[in-house]
Amino acid sequence: MTKPVPTGISLPNVSLPNVSLSSVSLIAASCLAAPAIAQSSADRIAAPGGEVVITDAKARAAYEKWHYAPARRAGDYVYVSGVVIARASTGPYTVDSFKAAARSGFARIRAQLAAFGLSFDDVVMVNSFHDWTAPEFGGDRLAQFQAFGAVKDEFMTGVHPAWTAVGTSGLISPEGIVEVQMIAYAPRKRRAKR
Repeated sequence: MTKPVPTGISLPNVSLPNVSLSSVSLIAASCLAAPAIAQSSADRIAAPGGEVVITDAKARAAYEKWHYAPARRAGDYVYVSGVVIARASTGPYTVDSFKAAARSGFARIRAQLAAFGLSFDDVVMVNSFHDWTAPEFGGDRLAQFQAFGAVKDEFMTGVHPAWTAVGTSGLISPEGIVEVQMIAYAPRKRRAKR
């Protein structure tokens, strides 16, 4: 069973004396901006210890066809399944085209994290699986790793997570170059600072 999460906010008709229109606009903008990160139009499925969140049609199709959760909370952790960074069906196959595909992959992960009210700052573990035979790099493992790392650093600017990178000769998707999986720490109740 899925239950859509509301995406809009209704504000009551309230009269605020001695408040300028610009102040009201600023307050409204800040109130509307914050929930956009914490809420999404994601489907939520109750699961033991938490829930599964499905953020888009591609994730829904994978959930139904391959029977895996694109992102799932279990207790104080959120597990984001591997997102494949794939090359376009037509070239050119360059470092720049790889970086564009990697940015798209990180944007998908960001949306999955945001559906739980999280950001990349909450990620504690990254696992990446690299197809070293990708034509974009001519077998140069270091060049691929550096290009991937540069894009990762565009999105993940806070404290560095733990990271394991594994090389392989191919991914399940023939167009796949790298698959990225993440684990985020997301305590249900934030602990008091000591």
